[in-house]
Amino acid sequence: MDGINKYNEFVALHKPQLESSAVPVHLWPALYRKLSTDCFDAGEAMQLLLIDYDNDDEEMETDPDDDSSARPVFALEVAREQGIKASDPQAIYLIDHAWTFRLNSARQQLEQYPQLADRLSAITGVDLEHEQRIDKILRRLWKYCHAYSLSSDGLSDEERMPIWYVMDEVGSAVNHSDTPSFRLVPLLHLSTQTTYSLLFPIRDCEQGSAVTRDFVEYVSKDAPQRSALLLPWSETDLSTESFLQVEPSADYFASGHIPETYPTADQPTVEETPVRCDPLKVYAEYDVVCAHLTAPEFVLVDNKEEADVLWLTTHYKNFAELAVETPHKYINQFPFEYVITIKDLLSIVGRRAAPEHHNAATLETYPAWLPTTYNLSTELRQFVAYYQQRAAKGLDNHWIIKPWNLARGLDTHITDNIKQIVRLPATGPKIAQKYIERPVLFHRDELKAQVKFDVRYVILLKSVKPLQAYVHRKFFLRFANRPYSLDHFDDYEKHYTVMNYQEQAQLHHIKCDDFLELWQQQYPKHNWSAVEQQICSMLYEVLQCASKAAPPCGLAPCAQSRALYAADIMLDWTGEEQQKSMQPKLLEINWTPDCKRACDYYPEFFNDIFKLLFLDEQNSESFRLLTADGQ
Repeated sequence: MDGINKYNEFVALHKPQLESSAVPVHLWPALYRKLSTDCFDAGEAMQLLLIDYDNDDEEMETDPDDDSSARPVFALEVAREQGIKASDPQAIYLIDHAWTFRLNSARQQLEQYPQLADRLSAITGVDLEHEQRIDKILRRLWKYCHAYSLSSDGLSDEERMPIWYVMDEVGSAVNHSDTPSFRLVPLLHLSTQTTYSLLFPIRDCEQGSAVTRDFVEYVSKDAPQRSALLLPWSETDLSTESFLQVEPSADYFASGHIPETYPTADQPTVEETPVRCDPLKVYAEYDVVCAHLTAPEFVLVDNKEEADVLWLTTHYKNFAELAVETPHKYINQFPFEYVITIKDLLSIVGRRAAPEHHNAATLETYPAWLPTTYNLSTELRQFVAYYQQRAAKGLDNHWIIKPWNLARGLDTHITDNIKQIVRLPATGPKIAQKYIERPVLFHRDELKAQVKFDVRYVILLKSVKPLQAYVHRKFFLRFANRPYSLDHFDDYEKHYTVMNYQEQAQLHHIKCDDFLELWQQQYPKHNWSAVEQQICSMLYEVLQCASKAAPPCGLAPCAQSRALYAADIMLDWTGEEQQKSMQPKLLEINWTPDCKRACDYYPEFFNDIFKLLFLDEQNSESFRLLTADGQ
């Protein structure tokens, strides 16, 4: 194949990337040539400079050893005598990547490969001999790292997790400017499956001028979140600004969701269904239901049309049509239930229970059962203001950063590093939720240690208006595998309790009744019945909040709807040591939770649930009615 055909093939393969990154067309031939010959010629046109900060400079009062400083270590400037022209067809430079990694393995790689740690020490300005140099590299990393994700068909959620990279010494020395002279964009060279970054000028640059880029070029200069996003590279004090959160409009609740319909008050209801003697026909997409729904009052069918009950694991949206076309068919979902199952919406719904936003003296937000939660897409500036005000008061500032739409701890990180927090949404929308730094712990005898644990309560929702909901009396427990301490936040088995999806992680199971015995031994002054009363009151309140507002801001009534959710809860110590008390904290509410363990422990689990939801059989031994006071 001749050179022209090879170039045309290169363009055909890479045109979508190049156009998406707005790489000027006149640079494409030189890019092709440099990629084909591994030509890294930035050093011929630019030079690296070590920045010498004057300690007497009043504007530079921060400690040079301070990991939170936004000051760069190196700078890059144009060295070529004739400068660099934006119109020069050769003015595109390949930047290699010094390190490619996933966050959950970053520390391990730095500890395992000393030469890599040495190189990162040089790039980030960490002393090679510093006793905690890996910790310091990881804290400074957020000025230098960038991310991309793989999106090929057939990849698992784990394989789609963000891949972070640090550019080589040249790329890492390109500093921020609001009026940049260059752009720096990633490129996956498809022929070799190698990722590079491309550096090219956007205006003419004379010899000696700084090579700079805009790190948040996708955000307009006057956007309110811009200064917060720039925190890793430019200090900003927002501590005098308001951090109050205001409930967004209905458009926010509806955005990004497939439109739903819901029945009107004059449509037929299930209550009009005549009493029947034959079994209810159940169409179930969940194999655990198929395996464990054995009561003679129900029979499984393979056809949705003939079913009386639809138990789906896919989202259903056409509730109005269901009411008109099949008014006596039940379904295991409520219209707009995503207001409680999506993390950022749950926090908005939960705040409806609060008479005020926060305590001005302590900065604790309300209601007490809802961890302080900020949406890092829409409330980033308020979050930074809140973070900085907490820092000014010397309050704990550890946060857990979670994606809105992923479970199992994927792409979830715990940190008190504000620079890391503002960077993490680059890999997808996130919330920042206050980390529970004083969790109630559970003593595991085999570890001879106190570990974190959480509690999962199964919620059965029968009606929204009037609100009628139950919890299964058998709750479920999940435990961390290592002793708890407020450090080493990349140690998954210390800070997380979901071990089902971790290779080689031990799953520690304790049945509900056994836990209650051990609990009473460990916490004789804290009867579990009182804790559970608080939990049940909290769950009733959040469901009440979810049904206060009209759709799409709240759950819609639907007589054909019944639902099963799982609420994950942790216990937090509040108050001073002498008078501390336990406060349940609602972490999240899960849609279509995994119920296999429940069925293994309690074979009648789904039989009892289906009888309660679809036959109105009361069973106080298995279920507890939720009420406002938790009684």
